[in-house]
Amino acid sequence: MNQIVLTGLLPAEICEQLELPQKFRGTQIFKWVGSGITDFDAMTNLSADLRNSLKEKALLRSSTVSNVLKDPDGTIKLQITLQDGNAVETVLLTDREGRKTACVSCQAGCAMKCAFCQTGTLGLSRNLEAGEIVEEFLYLESIAGKLDNIVFMGMGEPMQNLEAIRKAIEILCHKDGRALSSKRITLSTCGIVKGIYDLADNGPSIRLAVSLTTANEDLRKELMPVAKADANSLAELRKAIAYYAEKSGKRVTLEAALMHDKNTDDESAQNMIKFARGIDVNINLIPWNPVSTLPFEEPSKNEVSRFVEKLEKAGLNVTLRTRRGRKIGGACGQLGKTNQ
Repeated sequence: MNQIVLTGLLPAEICEQLELPQKFRGTQIFKWVGSGITDFDAMTNLSADLRNSLKEKALLRSSTVSNVLKDPDGTIKLQITLQDGNAVETVLLTDREGRKTACVSCQAGCAMKCAFCQTGTLGLSRNLEAGEIVEEFLYLESIAGKLDNIVFMGMGEPMQNLEAIRKAIEILCHKDGRALSSKRITLSTCGIVKGIYDLADNGPSIRLAVSLTTANEDLRKELMPVAKADANSLAELRKAIAYYAEKSGKRVTLEAALMHDKNTDDESAQNMIKFARGIDVNINLIPWNPVSTLPFEEPSKNEVSRFVEKLEKAGLNVTLRTRRGRKIGGACGQLGKTNQ
């Protein structure tokens, strides 16, 4: 008999799939799952008979942590093996104020093939199920304690697995479970316009980040194949971002990995200024994190400073991100990198 994985189910679904006659039992079990327990015997408000029945019929986790990597800067990366043998990575980031963020994956691998990203070299194995996404979050909490935020910025393109992400968010934000606030959730896309409209119109109400990288059309097509589709052109992407900001009432983040002599010159800065003006955005810059197999170089500090200065002088909101997790392949663009 195939066991039922509880991490991907809401209270009513738990009742239905386990054929529990009392609805409150589904809520009780759901609360225990959200609390992060790893043993059915910890469900102390359930009878011994029911706990034994759950052991036969259900699983608390479908995946396992195969490796835990810790960076001296406090970043933790978990390498997780899924039930079918596929693998994903999830990262715990801690900022200077001590806030803890789960950077979770939504796919095993990625089909987007962004030229500057390690994960893009892996290809796509499959979408993750909602329960597998929830498990990433629970595993990180089991190591680091209660987390403050979750960002869908790990392996994979969220807009290609939006329904599973919606379900995972519903589970994590449910009042009878983990009760995470949707205000603390961010989804990052490489720029799939259709998905941005879908998220704006159908929710959930979360923060949106868009990996812009460059506002030069030809260079963006070179670096990010998603931009080769007319539907994802810079003009269409800008319209979608403006629509999302207006519809949601939330400022959108534009992300850019800065690469030496690639997207840091004056023309690149002016293109980004032109793209960003007139829409409610914050620009989030991060110097490219090295991946030995990719043909790019880190920008110099002066290169980055000049770029930031030009954007700020134009009146844009700019944040220069602190790079964390580089020693364990846990930094932006490095997931899927082999570490010893």
